[in-house]
Amino acid sequence: MSAALLETYYSAFNAGDKAAMLATLAPDVLHEPSQGQARVGIAAFGDFWDHMARCYREAVVDPVFMVSADGAHGAAEFKLTGTYLETDGDLPAARGQDYALRVGAFFDFADGKIARVSNHYNLNDWLGQVE
Repeated sequence: MSAALLETYYSAFNAGDKAAMLATLAPDVLHEPSQGQARVGIAAFGDFWDHMARCYREAVVDPVFMVSADGAHGAAEFKLTGTYLETDGDLPAARGQDYALRVGAFFDFADGKIARVSNHYNLNDWLGQVE
C-alpha cells in the first residue's frame, strides 16, 4: 500500500492537484524541505504548495519507489524537471529558466497516510542552471 500511496502522491503533484496531494498526508505531517525550516501539518504543507506553484512549474519524471519491509518507511528517487516562473525570495531572478534535478525523498507512513516527507536535492546544481 505504501508504494501505491507514493504513486498517488506524485501523480497528484504532476497533475497540479493540490487537494489530491494533501489527501495523502497525515494531519500532523512533518515536511522537511531540502533548504529551510521544517513545517508541521497539512495547512503548512498547503501554504508551501501554493508558494511553489506560484514560483515553479515542475514535474516528477521516472520515479522509483522503495518501501521498507514493515511498510513504515519509504523513499523515492526521480528526475525533477521545471521552469522557474517567479523570483523566489533572495534566489536569482526568474526569467522562465528551465532546469532538471535528481531528487531523493524519504517518507514515514502511519495509518495509511504519509506522516513525513523529506526532500533532498543539490541546490548548487539548481543555482548553476538558473543563474
